[in-house]
Amino acid sequence: MICAGGTGGGVYPALAVHKALLTQDPGAEVLWVGGVDGIEASLVERAGIAYDSIPAAGVHGVGITRLPKNLLSIIKGFFAARRILEQFKPDALFFTGGYLAVPMALAGLKIPSLLYVPDIEPGLALQALSYFASRIAVTTEASRMFLRQQGKITATGYPVRSELGSWNRKDARKNFNLNDDLPVLLVFGGSKGARSINMALLEHLPALLEQMQVVHISGELDWPVVQQNAASLAGNLSERYHPYPYLHDEMGAALAAADLVISRAGASILGELPLFGLPAILVPYPHAWRYQKVNADHLAQRGAALVMEDAKLKSGLYLTVEKLLETPEKLESMRKAMRELQQPRAADGIASILLDLAGANKHG
Repeated sequence: MICAGGTGGGVYPALAVHKALLTQDPGAEVLWVGGVDGIEASLVERAGIAYDSIPAAGVHGVGITRLPKNLLSIIKGFFAARRILEQFKPDALFFTGGYLAVPMALAGLKIPSLLYVPDIEPGLALQALSYFASRIAVTTEASRMFLRQQGKITATGYPVRSELGSWNRKDARKNFNLNDDLPVLLVFGGSKGARSINMALLEHLPALLEQMQVVHISGELDWPVVQQNAASLAGNLSERYHPYPYLHDEMGAALAAADLVISRAGASILGELPLFGLPAILVPYPHAWRYQKVNADHLAQRGAALVMEDAKLKSGLYLTVEKLLETPEKLESMRKAMRELQQPRAADGIASILLDLAGANKHG
């Protein structure tokens, strides 16, 4: 029996590991513990995984007025986690990030645990959790410099959902009714969208559509503005623009269809872009911890991506895209470099570590 905890950017990696886990041990029982009113609940239940929740809150960067309330949430989370563990009696714990995992880790100190660090540089919550974990899985060897528990670390790669890789280029382009004779630019900013990326794209959209097709995943927040802009396009340009507020099952098709992507630099780029050998222009989110910049620089240093500052998006987006698409040898070099970073067995590797921990505990 495994107890999993994953929120935010850790949800999809955890779902990929869950699928690999059941392939290796079809009889494994899994309980997912998330946050109260957590956005991950619907995704988890959709995957057929039992779900429970605990209260939790962060303390880093929280104002003095909110701190007492958040500390109280952590204390409540600890007792809720202990109650869940007493009832479920897991053989191992699996954490993929977020402050929610802290009370669960404290309540389960005697239970073997595996921590997965999606981003190259772990945030403070993950760094704290690394001291409690029995084993630590990281996406790349570059994460070692940010962690002290070297003997616990295994570089596994980023676990990508298997359904993403089920798309090939031909079927993906057919799915979106794309013309094979024109290049395809994919633009997205994550599940919530990215306003600066959306606005920069819309400013240059007619000029871009003169030369290429654009698949644009805007997020729900800017969707009304995106719809208005789409409606104002001339007929021939309108046919080349394919906007969506969000994609679930078809995200793999969008990645497979594209020749180039513009996106933020969350942890998923470390697994999903290499899977498709997709060259990227990465725009790290500037108003958060530097982890996105570290992720983006990692790919750029290996020749697989270019990094653009958020503040330079409006002035630099069009010229950067145009130059890349007019330099096929550069694009091919980036594609090859990105493909070399593939680690398609990451989910299997993490599931194996987790089952080893569970088995050792069960028979220990």
